[in-house]
Amino acid sequence: MNIYGNYEKYLDMILDEFSKRVYKLNDEYKLNTGYKLFEHFISRIKTNDSMIEKCKRKGFEVSTHSALKEIKDAIGVRMVCGFVDDIYTIVGLFKDMENINVVEEKDYILNVKPNGYRSYHMILEVITPYPDCEGNENGRYYIEIQLRTIAMDSWASLEHQMKYKKNISNYERITKELKRCADGLASCDLNMQTIRKLIEEG
Repeated sequence: MNIYGNYEKYLDMILDEFSKRVYKLNDEYKLNTGYKLFEHFISRIKTNDSMIEKCKRKGFEVSTHSALKEIKDAIGVRMVCGFVDDIYTIVGLFKDMENINVVEEKDYILNVKPNGYRSYHMILEVITPYPDCEGNENGRYYIEIQLRTIAMDSWASLEHQMKYKKNISNYERITKELKRCADGLASCDLNMQTIRKLIEEG
């Protein structure tokens, strides 16, 4: 089955339009400040199989409604920034964007996960000109956003590898090393931010 049904074609269109808006924001910000908002913009539409698996894992009915209204991450975006302040700047800009509502946000930078994970997560509700599975003419779709610095993203990539690798013999040691590394990278991010501010102040 295609879990997205007749609405699959809209997901790519919504992602494309959102991406263009974000790149325009970046261009405007760079023009005004001389700085980029982000270094990397990575996006994806969750595959049919992945969405079906997630519906089952989360205990939802395997249906188009579950995929587009309950799970809320059919469209996913990861933005990698140079500095921590850039993350909060982007969060503010998203909150001011037309036809976008923030329905969920989790700040794992201020509220670090016990394993050392740092990131800023948002779920954006986008009001579109396309119909949705609830019969709305101006349908509402969701985009999951992850915002990280380069250091946070490198760490998350390493932690992701460990999470999905089976039969790791020295799991506890790696976990401790990852936590120590996360703390060191967070300190480095703060130092970098401080240096940038000193440069700006001249």
